[in-house]
Amino acid sequence: MKITLVKKILADGSPCKKCGDVIARLEDSGQMSRIDEILVADERDPTSAGMLMAAELNVDRAPFFVVDYDDGRQSVYTVYFKFVKEVLEQETEEKDELKEILHNNPDLDFL
Repeated sequence: MKITLVKKILADGSPCKKCGDVIARLEDSGQMSRIDEILVADERDPTSAGMLMAAELNVDRAPFFVVDYDDGRQSVYTVYFKFVKEVLEQETEEKDELKEILHNNPDLDFL
């Protein structure tokens, strides 16, 4: 299995805050060693490796993870906690997953 993390650099050259938060969580938990490759999606350069991958996979948010399995399957994760739970097989709390989903989708409304 190969895990690729795509992080973003904003148009003004600053790093994506959420990307920094996710990287810090990976480092604090010791899971960064499971990441095989980090690509940068630089908004100032549409030909940057991360921007090309995002376009190819039709992903419009960062950070995201691409998991290439040994059997040829590929999965894309835009929700950090779902990635941690399903790929890294670490326990997560449902409330954290839901909070991240709501944060990523401000158009969602409560019932």
